Amino acid sequence: MWGWMVEYWHYTSDTSYNEVVSQAILAQASPTDDFMMSEEAGQLGNDDQVFWGLTAMTAAERSFPIPSTASVTYIDLAKGVFNDMAGPHWNTSTCNGGLQWQFNPNNAGFYYKSSVANGGFFQLAARLARNHYVYDGTDDTGNCTGIDHDQWSYNAGTMLLGTAILANISSSNSTSIWATRAPGLLTSAQHVFFSPYPNATNVLFESMCEEASTCNNDQFSFKAYLSRWMTAATQMLPSLQTQVLDLIAPSTQAAALSCSGMNASICGTKWYVGGWDGTKGLGQQMAALDTIQGLLVNGTAPPLIVPGS
Repeated sequence: MWGWMVEYWHYTSDTSYNEVVSQAILAQASPTDDFMMSEEAGQLGNDDQVFWGLTAMTAAERSFPIPSTASVTYIDLAKGVFNDMAGPHWNTSTCNGGLQWQFNPNNAGFYYKSSVANGGFFQLAARLARNHYVYDGTDDTGNCTGIDHDQWSYNAGTMLLGTAILANISSSNSTSIWATRAPGLLTSAQHVFFSPYPNATNVLFESMCEEASTCNNDQFSFKAYLSRWMTAATQMLPSLQTQVLDLIAPSTQAAALSCSGMNASICGTKWYVGGWDGTKGLGQQMAALDTIQGLLVNGTAPPLIVPGS
């Protein structure tokens, strides 16, 4: 039902039910951010859980408004469901793997490999794969089996410009894997690092720490690298220009408003507040300057290919 209501908002722009819908989704999120509510453990099955995951995925894909008080994002909820199904719920003891209808052995249907559970998982995995999210890393002491799902803007920026350059090198083949992955990375960055609130559409923010005011000195500068490498990517892959400009232009305006501290000489962190937020530092100055000067990219020459390199 709630997935349908998200689509209703998307198709009609009617916001009448948005608060109820977001509350309903988040109320089921569970402490583990995977819709595994303890009070429903006796009746929750893989098919039930995956429908909640698909709802969260739809909300993420549609940029459905999320309350400022939310402690988790829609995409993180979808990933929580995926991690359960790819991990503890996946049963390799029979039939070469797959999801049973029920994951609780006390429930009828525990021994039944259900098409809707597996099909839902397949769809969720495909929709997540379509979004090229860049996670922070992994630990080689565990043979890289665990993933740190933190997402920082500069990580996305490194991958975006790299793939755009490889797309440029392979420009004779417009359908190369790099020409496909670069816009995928840009779109995923847009989902994660832009539009923190409905009244701050396409404004850049550091989603891991900015709203909670927990960024450290390094993290204040991360937006600088993403915006710098986004604009650089447009010179390598011009098809990215429109989408990048749609993000950089509002971010530039918001960043400029934030640079109103101390007689308009200091820039702040939270560009979406409509002015200076009282913070200052090298990272804030870098982020604002890199973003604002990015609007000049179309009047400059692309990077040189250095002889002998």
